[in-house]
Parts: sequence; C-alpha cells; structure tokens
Amino acid sequence: MAIKVKEMKDDAIVDIKVNKNFYFMMKNVSMYLFKHIKTDDKETYLNELTTKKYEELDDLQRSFYTIALFLAEVEKQSISNELYEEKEILQPGDEGYVAPKLD
Repeated sequence: MAIKVKEMKDDAIVDIKVNKNFYFMMKNVSMYLFKHIKTDDKETYLNELTTKKYEELDDLQRSFYTIALFLAEVEKQSISNELYEEKEILQPGDEGYVAPKLD
C-alpha cells in the first residue's frame, strides 16, 4: 500500500530565522564532522567538495559540504543585513592574553 509523504516543492525557497546560538551549534557540527575526516591529506579531501559532483562525494563529504553551505549563507545574510560585529581576539603572546579554560 502506498503511503503519503510531504515534500518541499522543487521551486520552494524557505526563509529561516537563525539566532547566534543556533549558528554556533551549526559551527560545532561542522567541527565535529571535520574531526572525523580520517585522512592525512585533508586539503585534497576537502577540495573534492568543489571538484566532484555532490553525488560522487562520500557521506562525510556531503554532510560537511551541506553544513558549510548553510553556514556560508547565514554569514552572507548577516553581513548584507549588517547583523554582525567585529571584535579583536587576542592570540597567545599578545599582551593581556588569557588562555581559555574549560569550566
């Protein structure tokens, strides 16, 4: 027996509101995926995201690429709508630098 499912239309565009916390959660997902890349040549592995067709990528590459596209769009819209702030982050060796600690 056939079942009914709901699916977006092919030409649908959905506007999604994203706050800073969700944006950082998505960045954490990207870092989690990045840490699971098991190759000595991560540069070549990641370059394949732009040189291969989506269908030719492995599961991890497709997942990472999808999150990267999402983050890029959020950042693009944040910049175009002036919803960002620029701040300086001290680096080790800078005067006043305090190493981060886990609570």
